Amino acid sequence: MHIGELEDTHVSGAGLIAALDRFSNARIAVLGDIIMDEFIWGDVSRISPEAPVPVLEVERETKLLGGAANVVRNMAALGADAILCGVVGDDDMGTEILSSLAHMGLPSHGVAIEKGRPTSIKTRVVARNQQVVRYDRESRAAIRAESVQRILDFAAAAFADIDAVVISDYGKGVISAPLMKGLRSMIGTRSINPEMILTVDPKTGNFEHYTGVDIITPNHHEAGQFCGFKIVDDQSLKKAGRKMLSTLKCRSVLITQGKDGMTLFEQNGEITHIPTVAKKVFDVTGAGDTVISAISLGLAVGMDLKTAAYVANVAAGIVVGEVGTSAATAKAVKEAILKV
Repeated sequence: MHIGELEDTHVSGAGLIAALDRFSNARIAVLGDIIMDEFIWGDVSRISPEAPVPVLEVERETKLLGGAANVVRNMAALGADAILCGVVGDDDMGTEILSSLAHMGLPSHGVAIEKGRPTSIKTRVVARNQQVVRYDRESRAAIRAESVQRILDFAAAAFADIDAVVISDYGKGVISAPLMKGLRSMIGTRSINPEMILTVDPKTGNFEHYTGVDIITPNHHEAGQFCGFKIVDDQSLKKAGRKMLSTLKCRSVLITQGKDGMTLFEQNGEITHIPTVAKKVFDVTGAGDTVISAISLGLAVGMDLKTAAYVANVAAGIVVGEVGTSAATAKAVKEAILKV
């Protein structure tokens, strides 16, 4: 069976724009690894006499919220004020992240400060709009038991009125069996909203923590690694999507495929391919954050899976057209939808 493409009639009209306007009413919590994305921008015009490597003449440096914090930043750009839950270290970068959240008018009381743990920093060196190297400063060890308990205590107190919880897993130690077990226990015992939507942007190696979620959004490499084979064509793509649905017992799987768009698999057996709307792809940094942000907001305000995936695809198409970690604004998404 051929994978069907999403028809424009399914997502067109003023109703979609009206749904985007409701994003500001969505009550969202984002739980995951908090990262600072640091960019060093410059030009290269010579080779070092010390070694055969290019010399970067630094022109400017920028810092942007990354990881789960970038999901919150994306949601803010789309009009929603999300609550961030995670861990930073008791260092200057952790303080800077908390200050950035405050500057954006976003709450930070869901963020635990863990003494002795370094705040995750990803530094990217960009020459002539081309990323040439990235270096990371971080700990990937599991967060301490007291940090897990602080997050769960916060969830128990704050999540009763939450429409959706987004799990943003970057494999830096926040998402773990104890945390997910505690969260599921709260949902199961109705101590937090039992109607709450649970969405996941996964990390390879942690898939066992994601069973029963509403939607999981791996890229095709992550999906292939989970399934044990490479995704190279429609047949292997369908096989992977169906295996993930069956194994994880989730409501839906959205496999992103870069320039080839994304494919939605639903428990009712429907498979829908959504072609990319990106005209040019300059940088895929943060594209996954954009996808999980937009689709979670869409589901939170009542969009069906296909429509929410369509909006996420449009938003991601905007982000990959820019260099560096960027966010698609609600205005830009509306304009892009009207042009399609």
